Amino acid sequence: MSAQPASAKVVIIGGGIIGCSTAYHLGRLGIPDCLLLERKKLTSGTTFHAAGLVGQLRSSANITQLLGYSVELYDRLEAETGQATGWKRNGGLRLACNPERWVEVKRQATTAQSFGLEMDLLTPKEAQDLWPLMAVADVVGAAFLPSDGQANPSDITLALAKGARQAGVTLLEDTPVIRILLDDQGGLRGVETPEGVIACEKVVCCAGQWSRFLAASVGVTVPLVSVQHQYMVTEAIEGVARDLPTLRDPDRLTYYKEEVGGLVMGGYEPNPLPWALDGIPADFHYSLLDSNFDHFEQLMELALGRVPALETAGVKQLINGPESFTPDGNFILGEAPELANFYVGAGFNAFGIASGGGAGMALAEWVAEGEQPFDLWPVDIRRFGRPHADPDWVRRRTMEAYGKHYTMAWPHEEHASGRPCRRSPLYRVLKDRGACFGEKLGWERPNWFADLAAGEVPEDVYSFGRQNWFDAVAREHRAAREAVTVFDQSSFAKFLLQGPDAEAALTWICANDIARPVGTVIYTQMLNDRGGIECDLTVTRLAADRYYIVTGTGFATHDFDWIRRNTPAGLRAELVDMTSAYGVLSLMGPRAREVLQAVTSADVSNAAFPFATAQALPLAGATVQALRLTYVGELGWELHVPTESMIAVYEALMAAGGGAGIADAGYRAIESLRLEKGYRAWGSDIGPDHTPLEAGLGWAVKLGKGVDFKGRAALEAQEDSGVKKRFAGFTLEDPDIVLLGRETIYRDNERVGWLSSGGFGHSLGKPVGYGYVRAETPIDRAFLEAGNYTLDVAGERSPCRLHLAPLVDPAMSRVRS
Repeated sequence: MSAQPASAKVVIIGGGIIGCSTAYHLGRLGIPDCLLLERKKLTSGTTFHAAGLVGQLRSSANITQLLGYSVELYDRLEAETGQATGWKRNGGLRLACNPERWVEVKRQATTAQSFGLEMDLLTPKEAQDLWPLMAVADVVGAAFLPSDGQANPSDITLALAKGARQAGVTLLEDTPVIRILLDDQGGLRGVETPEGVIACEKVVCCAGQWSRFLAASVGVTVPLVSVQHQYMVTEAIEGVARDLPTLRDPDRLTYYKEEVGGLVMGGYEPNPLPWALDGIPADFHYSLLDSNFDHFEQLMELALGRVPALETAGVKQLINGPESFTPDGNFILGEAPELANFYVGAGFNAFGIASGGGAGMALAEWVAEGEQPFDLWPVDIRRFGRPHADPDWVRRRTMEAYGKHYTMAWPHEEHASGRPCRRSPLYRVLKDRGACFGEKLGWERPNWFADLAAGEVPEDVYSFGRQNWFDAVAREHRAAREAVTVFDQSSFAKFLLQGPDAEAALTWICANDIARPVGTVIYTQMLNDRGGIECDLTVTRLAADRYYIVTGTGFATHDFDWIRRNTPAGLRAELVDMTSAYGVLSLMGPRAREVLQAVTSADVSNAAFPFATAQALPLAGATVQALRLTYVGELGWELHVPTESMIAVYEALMAAGGGAGIADAGYRAIESLRLEKGYRAWGSDIGPDHTPLEAGLGWAVKLGKGVDFKGRAALEAQEDSGVKKRFAGFTLEDPDIVLLGRETIYRDNERVGWLSSGGFGHSLGKPVGYGYVRAETPIDRAFLEAGNYTLDVAGERSPCRLHLAPLVDPAMSRVRS
């Protein structure tokens, strides 16, 4: 055993597949001064009892590609290291046993096609030919991914460990981290083991189910829960070939893989059992929990209907091993917002083997460069917020997510657990007016309003067709276009940046010019060094030394962290989260000025209160910060109201707007309205992999000014070389086609991209989608307009029309009136 060093550049905590993969990739990046510490033996936590299925398709292109990298790595790893991996590309089958599931599978096939992943749709007989042991009387269809596979979890982890050692990384077993050490300023300085202190620059926490407790010791939130997960291992069964594909049967909640001539069968029951809520036993390693045959029986009964041979098969073992699960079913990756240089790779929701190669690669590059290598938002640790600091809330939501692992992934589906959590003062008022609420980052937000007088029920009814709220959203949409609406957007994240150097800080961070007069509202992006869009928000100058920043609900942690970390050292500027101090009522529509003027003594005419400006208005006994801007493409104001005055201001607006046809409206109407206007949404249409030039947002960038800003060099280079993808809109003539996003874009019968957003434009009466058209060489407007376009929706091609301008009011006359 190697002696423990006194220092290392990077210390990795945890010797499972994620820790070993991160060590392997750091070594390959030429950072051998890395040290991996494992409390017991490599793989002895969770990895050793993982089932080992490797599937690739996810709803995110980048996460799909990340898992695809795992497959590519596993293909070569054994030859590279000389260590057996048990890896085989035997393909993966997924069954559909009812019409709705078949639609879901066909849409997944379109997604796979969009992302460049081969996925074949099969008849029940074709599926049975690949998996002869199964009964298919109830099967409607199936999908087969030939590049999926399976691995021996311990072997593949040991191969990664060997590769790390070959690259110069040190791995120490039986070396638990007792505590993480901070300096007097709260910065990271090292770790302590029984052998002493190891000074380091960075710590990477890949400690599996121990990660939550270890991270919490230094104030970092890692929201995961250990859940009992069982699978059965049978004796050899006649007819089980070594190359039998893996099988997922979501309607029966089960999965299968070949194992030494027999089968592994497990699943995801709707009533999962959490474990170790108060801490993990000190001696827990290479340990399993007691088999719970009674709890497993529900899965066994479902499995017998699919694989009758299980009824007579010998059972070697019923393995019950705890796995880490998260509240949204995605793993956790990245630098902790609470502590610089502390990175996390944990919470892999029982697909750690599938993710291991790619997650280790991405995490290693993040550690080495200080920025994520590409857009990892679905798994970014900064996607979490205040509710995730409460272990009880996390447990409830995680149990729901586990139980939904194999249930239908309905479009627009909302979680039910842990609600209501964070509420606007108007929550009860709007609920009584027919609001059907959704939830984001714990906030209850009105999605749509039922007409209670007409007998409508404010509850979502899910399907892959038009859902039950379609007509209600159409009403709200028309009210916004023709009269006036009120949206409760109190969940917006709101920050105040103040201090003598606030302007200098934002001049560096923001792509747009924020050195504007007091009272100006600036729409801007914040870019990474590649020119990619990290934040998309508004900045309002309240004073010479004070800026009010507003961003999306789900980006609160991410954007606060980005601004704080990228404020140049030494500048005197303090960032404060003001989210809870203000509610937001967005008053939108052609008659918005009429209503606003009726409730304030201030002059809100276009001359006195022009577009993209802000003023403090007296309204219903409160001082309201009014921002004249819009995300729906109509005349309007965001009214930022002191929390205690929200009800009074809302009542005043509704009373004054009665004659103007004022109506409540929700977030689904906002989505329909913004799609017609072509407004981008961060996290789907734009993000760290998209530059403003590619996204059609070059007008919001200060390249014409002689001012440096983060990302400028990358944009200048792209401006010289040209862009190879361009953001565009698409409409279909058939109003019955449902666009959800990820539908494949074809130009002249060549696949050129996929939709990043999709929905319905109620003013147009057409489905509307947006996405990037990609090419191998730089493209321009003429190239885009010269093509003939179709969209693939669930395997069906439909002609569509490309648009490069907003579909409604392209001249912006309504917004600026």
